[in-house]
Amino acid sequence: MASGDTARPEPSGCPIELSFPLPKSNDTRIHIQLTIRKISILLFLTTTTDGDTSAGVPLGSFVYALPDRIHQGQTLSTPLFTYESSLEFTTRLAKLLARKSGKPVYVGNSISFANAGLGGTIEEEIEGFKKVVQVVMDEVKKAGGESLANGS
Repeated sequence: MASGDTARPEPSGCPIELSFPLPKSNDTRIHIQLTIRKISILLFLTTTTDGDTSAGVPLGSFVYALPDRIHQGQTLSTPLFTYESSLEFTTRLAKLLARKSGKPVYVGNSISFANAGLGGTIEEEIEGFKKVVQVVMDEVKKAGGESLANGS
């Protein structure tokens, strides 16, 4: 099976589990389970608060997005399961990751910004969004995603 081909090995498809603090919040963490496959990305997100063992969070929304091959830079998306409070964030995240990675993306999201430092302001949501995109795209690049769309 020796060959002169020096291509990088294919992503394993094994889930990667990561956790990092919610920006501007010391006791709330974002947890990510990311599966990078050759033709798609599967991402699940949730938050936990230190010391809070009372109840689990709602399932959240699950959205599918894919790059539009006809209109470059555009993405198509459809919600597969909706939970109103997380739908907009999940859709934006799925569409951005699909555009940046050039792959179809499935995103399940039950992140809550209610326990963020300022109670979940739009600024906190934007910072959390940016951090998730940064972490996920770093992992996609590590998995061999050098041929990402738009060079990003």
